[in-house]
Amino acid sequence: MAILGTAGHILIFPYPAQGHMIPLLDLTNQLASRGLTITILVTPKNLPLLNPLLSLNPSIKTLVLPFPAHPSIPNGVENAKDLPARSVVAMMRALGELYNPLLTWFKNHPSPPVAIISDMFLGWTQKLASEIGIRRIVFSPSGAMALYIMFALWKDMPKMNNADDLTEVLTFSKLPNSPKYPWWQLSPLYRSYVEGDPDSEFIKGVFRGNIASWGLIINSFSGLERVYLDHLAKQLEGDKVWAVGPLLPPRDDSRAAERGGSSSVSADDVLSWLDTFQNQSVVYVCFGSQAVLNNDQMEELALGLEKSPVRFLWAIKEPTKGHVEGKYGAIPPGFEDRVAGRGLVIRGWVPQVSILSHRAVGAFLTHCGWNSVLEAIVAGVPMLAWPMGADQFVNAGLLVDELKVATRACEGAQTVPNPTELAKKLAESVSDNRVLKERAMKLRQAALDGIKEGGSSFKDLDSSVKHIAVEL
Repeated sequence: MAILGTAGHILIFPYPAQGHMIPLLDLTNQLASRGLTITILVTPKNLPLLNPLLSLNPSIKTLVLPFPAHPSIPNGVENAKDLPARSVVAMMRALGELYNPLLTWFKNHPSPPVAIISDMFLGWTQKLASEIGIRRIVFSPSGAMALYIMFALWKDMPKMNNADDLTEVLTFSKLPNSPKYPWWQLSPLYRSYVEGDPDSEFIKGVFRGNIASWGLIINSFSGLERVYLDHLAKQLEGDKVWAVGPLLPPRDDSRAAERGGSSSVSADDVLSWLDTFQNQSVVYVCFGSQAVLNNDQMEELALGLEKSPVRFLWAIKEPTKGHVEGKYGAIPPGFEDRVAGRGLVIRGWVPQVSILSHRAVGAFLTHCGWNSVLEAIVAGVPMLAWPMGADQFVNAGLLVDELKVATRACEGAQTVPNPTELAKKLAESVSDNRVLKERAMKLRQAALDGIKEGGSSFKDLDSSVKHIAVEL
């Protein structure tokens, strides 16, 4: 079935998780500024997240479809930020139920889109696009190296020699430097695959749909991952791989600092607090919009911060409905009083881009989620790596071993850090990081060169628009 579309009209379909949705909305702003006609698909409770984008681009249309019910997702929850990380399969399966409603919308639209740009967790849209007779482009909020490894896993389906030994190492010999990872550091989506299981087969279909898609837009840039971008293009057997990052909030978006959620402290108060400190003297601590530390981790991290003489800003993700009550996210009693004056604790969302770009911030203790990595790179801030899951171990290896703009602080979602060792690393991060800082600033310049007019990311973005806008 082929549906006659309108040249230049595309459907944007974000995956409802902060780390996925925000960069795709930043991309959408760039595409709208280049003249594409855009419709964005969201479910009702995610619609408010579009407000900053829609206020800047009133021509963008929305398609609001009801969120499909799923037994593992509480009623009223429509975004991954309100669920523990293990709920990703349930979220992906629930969104897969939008296939038929979306197909019906296409059939009944007087001038439907000629292409779908959808998140990598929505790979089933490749089948939909084929049925309709249009193009589907994958949007990857992950980096090229991590995405290549993810594709290689689902394409080749390697198996462990000893199913009980998660320390067994898997080598990716086709990549430069043949990176190796113990199985426990590989994608939990892949590690949990069981042949014949409906959830597992659905997830395999998602990632194989990505590999089969017409093109790929990735939030990375040539100066960061050129060799891995080239390998991705070879794996996808085409030249339609566009690295358009780092995707940043629009310059004229006055609400960018507040986007993504609410906070216990206003953005202005956070920045005013940072104003009181010397250049590069503050460590920023944040583990993204998904990771919630258990209480043992909270206690030892707090003790490490307390033992260290550093000034710090600690943003804490609070437990969701899916976390065991009383076992996650608890700040040790009296901690905030004991560090008053040199430490600030924030519960909830923070204006991370503004924080990292503040002159007082000298280091970033991070889970190495790709958005956080790119935001630190753009700010020229060295990192302390504590990867916990998903693509974060691959990202940490890239930062520490190849780019050398980060040092390892801890590893693992359940690992409890040694507070004495952590205190030492925190102190070193803002007192003895001259070489790291120089490398970080060079990488920052490469990022800024990429997105300016004539840069590699700017040209890739223009190229993607020219390809997408041509009617089939």
